[in-house]
This record gives sequence, C-alpha cells and structure tokens, in this order.
Amino acid sequence: MPPETSAVNRLPVRVYFEDTDWSGYCYHGSYVRFMERGRTELLRMAGIHQSDLHGEGGVSFVVRRMSLDFMKPARMDDELTVTTEVKEMRGATMILAQAVLRGEEILVAAAVTVGAIREGRAARIPERVRAAFAG
Repeated sequence: MPPETSAVNRLPVRVYFEDTDWSGYCYHGSYVRFMERGRTELLRMAGIHQSDLHGEGGVSFVVRRMSLDFMKPARMDDELTVTTEVKEMRGATMILAQAVLRGEEILVAAAVTVGAIREGRAARIPERVRAAFAG
C-alpha cells in the first residue's frame, strides 16, 4: 500500500551519559525512548497533542509491534536525528517508519505499529489524526 503522507518529522537528540551503558555506547532501550519522542513530535508537527486526544475523547496510542534493526552504535555526546513517518493508516492502527541517524548514517531502523485505544479497547483513529496524515 502506498504511503498516505510524505511528512517526515526530524527530531534532534543528543546522547547523554544517562543514555549509555557501562561502555559508553548508547543503551538499546534509549533508542526506544528517542523513538517514542519522535512519534509524539510527529503528532505535534500536525498540531495534535496526545494530552488533548486523551482529554477530549479518552484516546491514547500504544505500541502494538516494533521491529528494530540495530546497525551501528551511537556513543555519548553524539548528535542524532530521529525521523518518523506515517507509512499506512488503518482503522485503529498506524504503521510508522522510524530511524535514528548520525548525520546521514542510519544507526537504527524501526517499523512500528501503534494502535489507538479507549478504555483499554481498540478504537478508531480520530478523524483529525487521519486528516492530518491523509495524502
């Protein structure tokens, strides 16, 4: 299925001491946190705040599936960029492509499926989110 949007959010992040393991390399869980921020900023870029979605209709997004490919490590003090792009939107789920880059070099690539939920159950993605990422 073709992408529904070409909007890519680019979030700059820096690797701090707290993001590393004992060797000074970025801990694998830190990349997941960076990507969570990237998904939030993708929505913000479209003028959508997760707190508003939750407050207005009780809708939240949760990660259903995440596939990560760790290609190269980042180190303390590296300046990175997290890219996030909607690849597909379904009834209650979105499939996103994310990457963590150092310059133009991809360090980590991820395919992420997020689902919309309301009161712990699957919910249709709100229309304003759909409209923001429609092609």
